[in-house]
Amino acid sequence: MKIRQLFDYDTWTYTYLLWDETSKEAAIIDSVKEQVERDMQHIKELGLNLKYALETHIHADHITAAGPIRERTGAKIVVHKNSESQCADILAVEGDEFKLGEQTIKVLHTPGHTNNDITYLIDGAAFTGDTLLVRDCGRTDFQLGSNEAMYHSLTEKLFKLAEDTMVFPAHDYKGFSQSTIGEEKQFNNRVGNAKSYQDFSTIMDNLNLPRPKRIDIAVPGNMQCGLKDNPTVQ
Repeated sequence: MKIRQLFDYDTWTYTYLLWDETSKEAAIIDSVKEQVERDMQHIKELGLNLKYALETHIHADHITAAGPIRERTGAKIVVHKNSESQCADILAVEGDEFKLGEQTIKVLHTPGHTNNDITYLIDGAAFTGDTLLVRDCGRTDFQLGSNEAMYHSLTEKLFKLAEDTMVFPAHDYKGFSQSTIGEEKQFNNRVGNAKSYQDFSTIMDNLNLPRPKRIDIAVPGNMQCGLKDNPTVQ
């Protein structure tokens, strides 16, 4: 399995392009609408057959390129069923699997940041979206976020993976690009070193983070798979 990590500086978002070396079947995770041409250039240059446009959740900070990419490649858009998306091709649930040649992508439902977060597992790597970031985790104060669900997703799902599992997050704000489950169990600032739920919840309740700048266009835009230039604010 080959992995290409791409970055959008305006929204601090990582996009991932994955492909099976033999079959050239590929998937893209958490694309950004402003980067469609960049991503399509990579897909064309590498001779890839894009099968899936995978979303880790309904984002509040950027609009996905999944819809425009589907129009140009025929890829199927995948989001969790809790998103209630009307434009996705597949509403995934935990345990679903998607094939890229001989490789298998497995769906792990990891809510907490929203109620529809997915971690995609493939070939010793976990694409954790906004659930697990490097030395951090996603906020829980909007989009049906939950401290309790986040703590469970981190400690009872992700931290149960093999410690050498590579962690590839959806965002980074401090200059990190990847980690491992073992590192995050030990060093994660919010939940590492076996922090109790009470300690975790106290940290999360006192973050006092600003409202995402693009939430009013990003959420409705992502409910439309990025297919409308001016999504209706809901």
